[in-house]
Amino acid sequence: MTKAEFKKLVENGPVILDGATGTNLQKAGMPVGVCPEQWILENPDIMIKLQEDYVAAGTDILYAPTFTANRIKLEEYGLADRLEEMNRELIALSQKAAQGKALVAADMTMTGQQLYPIGDLMFEDLVDVYKEQAEVVADAGADLFVVETMMSLQECRAAVIAIREVCDLPIMVSLTYNPDGRTLYGTDPATATVVLQSLGADAIGINCSTGPEDMIEPVEKMAEYATIPILAKPNAGLPELENGVTVYKTGPEEFASCGKKLVEAGASIIGGCCGTTPEHIRALKEAVKDMPVHKPLTQKRRILTSERKLVEITLDGNFMVIGERINPTGKKKLQAELREGSLNMVRQMALDQEENGAAILDVNMGMNGIDEKEMMINTIYEVTSTVDCPLCIDSSHVDIIEAALRIYPGRALINSISMEKEKMDKLLPIAEKYGAMFILLPLSDAGLPNDSEEKHAIIRTVMEQAIKIGMSKEDIIVDGLVATIGANPRAAIECYETFSYCKNELGLPTACGLSNISFGLPERTYVNTAFLTMAIAHGLTMAIANPSQELLMNAAFASDLLLAREESDIRYIERMNMLAEKYAGQERVLVPVKKRRRMIRQNLDHRKEEVLFLKLF
Repeated sequence: MTKAEFKKLVENGPVILDGATGTNLQKAGMPVGVCPEQWILENPDIMIKLQEDYVAAGTDILYAPTFTANRIKLEEYGLADRLEEMNRELIALSQKAAQGKALVAADMTMTGQQLYPIGDLMFEDLVDVYKEQAEVVADAGADLFVVETMMSLQECRAAVIAIREVCDLPIMVSLTYNPDGRTLYGTDPATATVVLQSLGADAIGINCSTGPEDMIEPVEKMAEYATIPILAKPNAGLPELENGVTVYKTGPEEFASCGKKLVEAGASIIGGCCGTTPEHIRALKEAVKDMPVHKPLTQKRRILTSERKLVEITLDGNFMVIGERINPTGKKKLQAELREGSLNMVRQMALDQEENGAAILDVNMGMNGIDEKEMMINTIYEVTSTVDCPLCIDSSHVDIIEAALRIYPGRALINSISMEKEKMDKLLPIAEKYGAMFILLPLSDAGLPNDSEEKHAIIRTVMEQAIKIGMSKEDIIVDGLVATIGANPRAAIECYETFSYCKNELGLPTACGLSNISFGLPERTYVNTAFLTMAIAHGLTMAIANPSQELLMNAAFASDLLLAREESDIRYIERMNMLAEKYAGQERVLVPVKKRRRMIRQNLDHRKEEVLFLKLF
């Protein structure tokens, strides 16, 4: 099945999945503690009958019982040497049950081992485990893949990367969430949606976690971000223990009624998980068969993520800072620590920058005397375990950027891709493969552009090439390419022209390295700050800067305030109150948030506001 065929199938939906496998097999006699795949192969008629009943009930996609038939799980039963044989036979069983009336999805899930740095399993080893199973089931004739009941976003990434490196079959991915709305590792549905659709998943969703009613809210949240179809496969209610037996009490009619609400919330692929039966699927099919399907977003939102947080970039949103501190250039103490293999300073820099208001953290390990690739990978593990900010991967080496993107458990930003042939030809496909955004640096093999017109032509060329290979302009942030004012009196003006051009003509956000503008001048902070405020007014979206420089940060908050950006008034006062608390002995006035909102929004007492601002300083 091609990706296009899958998309067309869903557009004509709702697409009906099957129901539970495990709970029904247990009712049919499968003992607890056995290898499910082996028991199924020893009792094939039971599995075939169950899946035939699902097809008769209206199932469009059957899940082949290959759920835990990966090397790591099969090793627990001493069956790893039978991996290929078992996966092929299990796919064949579902094909026999389907009889051409339903598609067969190869089913994959977690291995039970934790990934490094929490556990000992390395990311690339997990990719190999998934790839080994994916090769077999794809060759056995599976129509598509489903990666389900996942609790780790990083393990989802490993599975999708593995499948994509084996074949082009469609991939559905569904995670399971705790009552707090996050996975075991802290990922929320919106973040998972952004990361996995960027990586190449063809449908994203939720399964098992709860009964159908409790899935409505997370499905609605996914629909706000999804450019691909949404999948919902709830249990028949929450499990309850009766006389030592686990039961699910949501009956077929109630399940189907809630299924309609899930379709209304945005799910266009729907089925049942634990406790559901062919009767549940039959009732669900009848309930939703004539419902219109949710249409995914046709335009991506500009979002970067870590494993636990997303950051949206909007053309008219509040100004953002990409923290520049995790870079050994000019930092002798950091260089010495890195040579010793220590990441203590890196960890502290990450914490400090996040605390000081950085939205994204740039990570650069370029220096002599270390293995830059190894240090980059170690730093990503360290920083992603320490803070929630998304990361910007910064290196002059293509292989290091790819190694970093491969193990990064979110959606990263690449710093940067220029029109230099080697970088454009190699890095754009890497960005597309791993679903990254990138900073477009308007340089070419000829060097620096001579003027704004040439700079803008380079920007258009790289943007067009990115779109040509399947990316979109929502994946791009343009670097204004700041030159020093000491060498070019028009350096700032040319940057303002670029910021305005990108925002108003191309609809692209912009970034820059602020400090370049003042190179060689005395009292550089004043030049940088003046440049920043004027740049924001001309459309600058973000800057690579040190968030501990309070004059710069305060000027950015004040600029947002003066441009009447959303929540900028509250953000400005909260920052001033934070600074008042930070410096001991300084008189401060702390105003509750609700009262601040009334004061500012309703404009009740301008004089009180003026007194507040004065006292804060």
